[in-house]
This record gives sequence, C-alpha cells and structure tokens, in this order.
Amino acid sequence: MMNNNKVEKFYFGASSSAHQAEGGQRNDWSEWEIRTATGKAHNARNRPPTGGWPAYILERHPNPLEETNYVAGRAADHWHRYEEDFDLAKELGHTAHRFSIEWSRVEPEEGRFDERALAHYRDVVRALRARGMEPFVTLWHWPLPLWLARKGGWESSAAIGAFAKYAGRVAAYLKDDVKFWIPLNEPEIYANMSYLNGTWPPQVKNPLRMLRVLSHLIRAHRAAHPVLKGINPSCRVGIAKNNIHFEAAGRNQWNELLKAVADWWWNRLPLDLTNDTLDFIGLNFYFHNRIDGWFNRNRNERINDIGWELAPESLFHALMDLKRYEKPVYVTENGLADARDLHRAEYIHEALRAVKRAVGNGVDVRGYFHWALTDNFEWADGFWPRFGLVEVDYQTLTRRPRASAQAYKNLIERWPNI
Repeated sequence: MMNNNKVEKFYFGASSSAHQAEGGQRNDWSEWEIRTATGKAHNARNRPPTGGWPAYILERHPNPLEETNYVAGRAADHWHRYEEDFDLAKELGHTAHRFSIEWSRVEPEEGRFDERALAHYRDVVRALRARGMEPFVTLWHWPLPLWLARKGGWESSAAIGAFAKYAGRVAAYLKDDVKFWIPLNEPEIYANMSYLNGTWPPQVKNPLRMLRVLSHLIRAHRAAHPVLKGINPSCRVGIAKNNIHFEAAGRNQWNELLKAVADWWWNRLPLDLTNDTLDFIGLNFYFHNRIDGWFNRNRNERINDIGWELAPESLFHALMDLKRYEKPVYVTENGLADARDLHRAEYIHEALRAVKRAVGNGVDVRGYFHWALTDNFEWADGFWPRFGLVEVDYQTLTRRPRASAQAYKNLIERWPNI
C-alpha cells in the first residue's frame, strides 16, 4: 500500500540544462565545439554507425553529416523562450522543473558577477513559481567559464573554492525562491568522459588526472553545501548521480564479482563520499548493463536512436539500490533519444511503474523528471538525438508537444493508479 503523504509530495516534471537549451553560450564547451565540428562531421560521413544513418535522422535539420549539428549556437533558444516552454510544461501537467544555471554567464570573468544574468535566473525561478511549478536548480552541468578552464579547470584545486564562491553568490541572490539545490550534475560522468575516455573537453586520457578531477568535484560539492545551508538553512541540497543497473547473468561468481566492483566504484562511492551532505539523492538513470563474462552483454532487444538499450524496468533495481541511504530520492533524469516518438510513451509508462514498485518496496521516491522538456543539444552528438517531450524545429524554433508528452500528462493525472 502506498503512503498517501508521499503521493501528495510527489513531483512530476522534466529536466534541462543551460548549455543544451539556452543558446548564446561562451564557455569551454562552445570554444571546443567550434574547433571540433569539422572533424565530427567528417567522422559521421566516413564512419557511420552499423547499418548506416537512417533516413529519419538524415532528413532532419541539422543532421549528423553537417558541421552545424555540432555547434550549440542558439540551441533551443530557451534563454529567450523560457516562459513559452514553461507554459507548455504547465499545460502538460508538470508540477516541477529541473534546470541549470550557467556558471560562465553568472561569472564571465573571475570575481565579476553579472547582475543581469543573475536577474534573468531569478526571473526564470519566479516564472516557474507563478505557474505552480517547483524549481530544482543545478549549479553546474559541465561547461566551465573560460577563465577557469584556462587555469586548469577541475584539475586545479582552486576550482573548489571558486565553485563555492559562485554557489554562494547565486544562492544569496535567489535566497528563499529556491528550495532544492543540486550543486553538481553527474561528476562521475564528466570525469570519465573528459579525463579518461577523452571524448569531451579537454579530451584527456589519463586515469590519474581523472581521479584528481573526480576528487576535486566531490570536494567542491562538500564545499558548496555549508555555503548553501548558511544562506538558507531550510533549503535541501542533493546531487544528480548517474547510476547503472548492473546485472550479473546466471549464478556465476565471476559475474557477481564484477557486479560488486562496478556497484561499489560507479554507483556507491561518490554517494558514500557525499552522503553526510545530502538531504536527497537525485538519480539520473539511463543504463542497464548485463554482465556475462564482461560488461555490456546486453541483448538490446529494444534500442533508442543512439543505440542505448531501452530497459526502463531496470529503474526499479537502481532505486532499490538507493534504499540503503534512507533518503528521499528524486529521479532527476530518465529518457531516450526517439525522433519518431515510437517508444517514449511506453518507456515513460514502464519507468513510472518501476517507480511505483520501488515506492511499494520502501524507497522514498518523491519525484520523476523526464529528460528532457524540449529537444536540445546533446553534447558531442549535437542536435540530431531527440530527447524532448516537446519537438523543436531548429530552423524556426517552433515548439510542438509530441504524443508522448500527452501520454505522460495522462499518467501524471492517474498517478499512482497506472
């Protein structure tokens, strides 16, 4: 039987991030995009995915073969259109929205905070509240101000204090308008992709440097926590953590050992190192990883447009693993690239059934945020992956809610009877 108090507190919404949605950015990512766009388009033409690029991707603009696909530029122009986007979210039944503040806008030069940028984000927060939607605010969703990137970025211990100062300035400006703060988004993903895999800027492939960056990110979260609490003691501070459901195939000791190591390293260590500073855990969930002799032995019976297995029922297992922390949990990201909107409605339904099952098994889940509200810029892949509940025509910037957005609204209205 579900606890009625938890049902009353449950938030439904969608997520976004500043660099991916706002447009008009100038940070280390925007500089990197300009430098690498030609090479990415060349690779897309000369090294297409297995089976080649499907027509439903190439017929859209921009597509993977074009350099413009890899430069965020005006993105979805959310900076100017946030009220339009929030009107759509409200019409779609959302009661909360997660977004990020862009550090490079707020502090474009070291120690100089832009009052106009701060005022803009205050207007964003108040626009949400005027529509009856709770803001969940992320302070860092990967890009860095150019001045900090040039000083070594997260490899420099100076970034820790700089981040705490930035967090304090934003929190002091927004004060009681924000109840839920998420200092960092997926520190483990950033550290791995930028400093181990070498896929994202600054494209380093060095395990020791990756560990240094991850350590500094954890310390930055811990440094921001007392700053946020000092400004508003009643605020709630969490983290957006990307966890994976590792599944050991069969009754095999080797598979079980690999699962135990992966769960410890990937799913639990960053949470263990921040646990005493967390009022809640934000779970970003996209991946099931079947272990059979080694990792990623998934059957891939259903995949999305970028080849990720669709296993929304695995969200239940990821949530159950968080039960050990005895904290409120919000699913702060969960979604799929699905340009034709073939799978999204069913995916959301299965994901919410997994959430309901986890609640029934004692996990204190209090919200679900789909990724994303609108189509946006998907980092190194660019514009062609379509994650949005709302489709964006990147030539006209026209918004059009997809059928799955209405299906999500229907589920919200029926919750928990789904």
